[in-house]
Amino acid sequence: MALSDTQIKKAKPADKLQKLSDGEGLQLHIATTGGKLWRWAYRFEGKQKTMALGAYPAVSLAQAREARDTAKKLLAAGTDPMAQKKADKQAKQAASEHSFECVARQWFDHWKGTKNARHAGYVMARFEADVFPAIGGRPVAEILAPELVKMVKAVETRGALDIAKRCLQMCAQVFRYAIAHGVGGATRNPATDIKPADVLVPRKQKNYARIDARELPALLRKIEGYVGTPTTRLAMKLMALTFVRTGELIGARWEEFDFEAARWNIPAERMKMKTPHVVPLSTQAIEVLQVLHGVTGTKALLFPGERDHDKPMSNNTILGALDRMGYKGQMTGHGFRGVASTILHEQGVDHAHIELQLAHQERKSASSAYNHALYLKQRAAMMQGWGDYLEGLTRANPRCQNCCRIQFFDG
Repeated sequence: MALSDTQIKKAKPADKLQKLSDGEGLQLHIATTGGKLWRWAYRFEGKQKTMALGAYPAVSLAQAREARDTAKKLLAAGTDPMAQKKADKQAKQAASEHSFECVARQWFDHWKGTKNARHAGYVMARFEADVFPAIGGRPVAEILAPELVKMVKAVETRGALDIAKRCLQMCAQVFRYAIAHGVGGATRNPATDIKPADVLVPRKQKNYARIDARELPALLRKIEGYVGTPTTRLAMKLMALTFVRTGELIGARWEEFDFEAARWNIPAERMKMKTPHVVPLSTQAIEVLQVLHGVTGTKALLFPGERDHDKPMSNNTILGALDRMGYKGQMTGHGFRGVASTILHEQGVDHAHIELQLAHQERKSASSAYNHALYLKQRAAMMQGWGDYLEGLTRANPRCQNCCRIQFFDG
């Protein structure tokens, strides 16, 4: 007699294996431990075989019967159902190994070795959130450009334009890796058929708010009189004197400073352009550092967070201080870079020296990894002249600021 769901549910384990028949070779095996497993008994080329169809209740009675009927059709066509099942499993495994996700994870393991752990984590998070759900299961050799376009457009619709561009760039690297290593049969990179400007809505470039050069003296005097925490005031002073990026400033560590050589050596992993950077220190910058050392010199970081001293102060600390001083929407920490660049260019300083000090070196240059050490003598003179200039603006009568000029030496 055929089995029923009620009969299956009520069946209890015994001292030995029980076999309940549903007919046409379908059986429910009840183990002594209570497990209930579907099995189908059949003969192929004169040999008795038993094929596993899954466990109950994950595989219901109806599903077990359907699986049996499918296997019977293969048997009638002269195919061993178990051999076919094994072949299907192997094909699925091979397809999985050649999937975009599998290849991307291989690329990631190869790529992450020299990367900052936090940055690498962001990259994999973008893959898992945006790329793998869209194309992760597709064979890497079969993915076409329109699939990539659909993927990045989906990211764009939620307002994440920068992430959409990065996803496309990441995919391009995965395809290059697959081609170079002969993985998954990939022979071309479909990402090269797409330019972000062709498929994504263009966005106006964001310019960081900054004051005019004529407003700099007033800002410098307000920084001197800032009534917030000493570390925040000193951070603003040091940023004005060095015009590094906010992240480079707040992540600074005491071990990076060579006071005898009057240099700040920022390692490559902390730089946006991923090459080391040297900041020559003016006497004014060294004075700020000496005062700061009395405050945070026992810590690893120059600007540790208030709660967790192993982490730097927030990115918004300097911005918040500028807001409280009345510069909301008018000045940012990044704005010190723009002000310095404008004034230095107006004073006739060599453009190459300014760009190197801003760490704007061209990444396509084969010597870009060594650019941090170029024109150090000239840049040291420039930074000292800049420090003298800011000191003069801070101390001068506001009506006499035009008398303050930067003294530079070509060296």
